Amino acid sequence: MAKAKTAAKAAYRCSDCGWQTSKWVGRCGECQTWGTVTEAASATPARVVHAGPVSAPARPIGQVDVRSAKTKPTGLDELDRVLGGGIVPGAVLLLAGEPGIGKSTLLLEVAALASTGASGPGSDAGSKSDSHPDSKETSHVLYVTGEESAEQVRLRADRVGAITDHLYLAAETELSAVLGHVEAVQPTLLVVDSIQTIGTSEVDGAPGGVTQIREVAANLIRVAKERGITVVLVGHVTKDGAIAGPRLLEHLVDVVLYFEGDRHSRLRMIRAVKNRYGPTDELGCFDLSEVGIVGLPDPSGLFLTRRDEPVPGTCVTVTLEGRRPLVAEVQSLVAKSHLPSPRRATSGLDTSRVAMVLAVLAQRCKISMHEQDVYVSTVGGVRLTETSVDLALALAVAGSTVEQSLSTTLIALGEVGLAGEARVVPGVQRRLAEAARLGFKYAVVPRGSLELADGSPLKRADPQLSSYEGMKVMEVDSIQQALQVAFTAP
Repeated sequence: MAKAKTAAKAAYRCSDCGWQTSKWVGRCGECQTWGTVTEAASATPARVVHAGPVSAPARPIGQVDVRSAKTKPTGLDELDRVLGGGIVPGAVLLLAGEPGIGKSTLLLEVAALASTGASGPGSDAGSKSDSHPDSKETSHVLYVTGEESAEQVRLRADRVGAITDHLYLAAETELSAVLGHVEAVQPTLLVVDSIQTIGTSEVDGAPGGVTQIREVAANLIRVAKERGITVVLVGHVTKDGAIAGPRLLEHLVDVVLYFEGDRHSRLRMIRAVKNRYGPTDELGCFDLSEVGIVGLPDPSGLFLTRRDEPVPGTCVTVTLEGRRPLVAEVQSLVAKSHLPSPRRATSGLDTSRVAMVLAVLAQRCKISMHEQDVYVSTVGGVRLTETSVDLALALAVAGSTVEQSLSTTLIALGEVGLAGEARVVPGVQRRLAEAARLGFKYAVVPRGSLELADGSPLKRADPQLSSYEGMKVMEVDSIQQALQVAFTAP
């Protein structure tokens, strides 16, 4: 008699390559990556689905009413900038960030503003008809906390001034209870803090697992679409900075936001990595203090060190976060090493990009650092990922190596190639305008940066020296020329 064969059920899956196994292992058997094998959602065989009744007949796209999907300001201008104008009824947002970064404080502030009908400048909140004096009463907001007790959230609300009559608070960890509160309160905004703490007895697994998160998210998204409720989900992150749970969660929601910042600093930044209703290249800056969180419409000064005398190893650059130019300072320290392998430490910059710039300096400019420790960082906790920082990084490292300082009124921006050439980066004129507004007088940029949109160059009195927004702009072809003109600038 032949033995009956049973197929092993794949209970774990690699999040990188999709390799499946019946038991947990620390290392993927396909891509050999450590720590990527996680619990997989239970799979069911595909079934044949026949045509059934529709919820609403299909209409020509031009006849679809978009008034219900109009954005509504949250009251925080910096958050509205990232969202593309505000929140959309029926949208589901996922906010992720490290523990203690201020996610709950931010959402409590948003919930309080939404419950009072507050809105930012430019909104139409103040143009409501006087015939509906109680229109604000319909703006109920439900804040569901699964990580803290209601009393703990109330203490934070007292501290930040988020006590309103239409902000409802519930401490629940069961999905059915959360849906029951939605039925009772009928909110226009639902905040769930966090989705990893909410579970349901309808499926197996502990809260926070793949199956539980998938089921909870699917039900909350269904409620949001059916009732036109804006739902904000708080998500945990792993040690690598990725959102914990299945990658499917990021595909299901409409907006994915990351809340970033150094917990030892008051500066907080929020950026959108996915947004179905607006841009994904905007950055919002906030100041987190004991009395709440406020937006910073002009954060450039936070990323600079105020000094009267120049110091070797520092250079200022201008980076673009979306359409917003930010002036930031790059600092470098090159010191003699007593180790067989000198250290290369970075903070706020891409490690591989820093290593490439150091190699270009050593090979093209003969600035050897094979016996020196190199430390590179940014000021204010800002993270610079643009290639436009290369030129400022090279000038800072070179200045620290030869103990020569740059002018405190000089900025440098541009990409550095492996051949030592200086490459043009986008948005140079916008960057220079921001630097001129802050009082900088000199700029080192790659040649060809000051060209009009049609490709024609601006009129210059000197081919090596031109003026823009009151600044003296020095265009260079290579990193060697950049070092020459930067250290000889007044």
